[in-house]
Amino acid sequence: MDQGQKEILRMRVVSTAFTTLALAVFKPFGLDAWHWQGYLHLANIFVLGVAVCMLTDALMKYLFRKPVRMDDSRRDVNYFIRRNLYFQIINTLLVTLMICLYRHFVMSNLIAENRLSWSNFFETLLIIAFCSFAIGLYWRFKFRSRYLAEELEEAKLLNEQLQALKPSPVSSHTSDITLSGTTNETVTLQISNLLYIEAVGNYVKVYHLRNGAVRADMLRATSKQMEEELHDYPMIVRCHRAFLVNLGQVEQVIYKSGSMQLVVRHCPEAIPVSRSKISPIKEAILKNSK
Repeated sequence: MDQGQKEILRMRVVSTAFTTLALAVFKPFGLDAWHWQGYLHLANIFVLGVAVCMLTDALMKYLFRKPVRMDDSRRDVNYFIRRNLYFQIINTLLVTLMICLYRHFVMSNLIAENRLSWSNFFETLLIIAFCSFAIGLYWRFKFRSRYLAEELEEAKLLNEQLQALKPSPVSSHTSDITLSGTTNETVTLQISNLLYIEAVGNYVKVYHLRNGAVRADMLRATSKQMEEELHDYPMIVRCHRAFLVNLGQVEQVIYKSGSMQLVVRHCPEAIPVSRSKISPIKEAILKNSK
């Protein structure tokens, strides 16, 4: 069992313990009539609850093929929270059914009202759903806090690497490069002055510096064509379906609402980074900073 699986097991045990503690405090299902034997029933419910959680985790593997890596700093926060939401729904129903069966077969000899019925099922469902909701809020807050802390730390490391970026021999020269589209229009600029390129319909906007001011020149072309023309310049990378960016002009990496963005010099708005491009952007920053 790896570290991630151990942490998931710990979560299930803690969650089941919370539910069992709530049952011990409020004593539903006639638990107070059992006196000290009620605690034996609670212990049995705890063990069965952990077993049901493991069963639900097994079912989730068929619903979510992507493995859960609790120790992976690149994990997707929204994916994990969404997966836990589905887990809560399925597990709440299974735990409710388990407790109803336990009440019927084990606890009904003393308390006749524990026999299996729809009213008992909905009563149990209401109690377990409330406990599940409270537990879900706790884990959501806990993991979001951890993810945000890790994102801040990762942004700090990436920004330190950005400060150490070194232009490649190909892109460090001061000669001009001419970008062309499918028409006669062209844009001539120094590669070091290129800020970013944005796709806009059938055109691209080339943002670059000229005489200290930002210019935005239009070309009838696709961002794919621009990417091919700039293939020899490692500092120019795709960060989004609609954006190519010059890492040499990126002054800061920020995380906002769980997504990465690039702050480019002389530009008032940050450039978005799509989820599929986060890893390549990190690798490009690391590679060019060495």
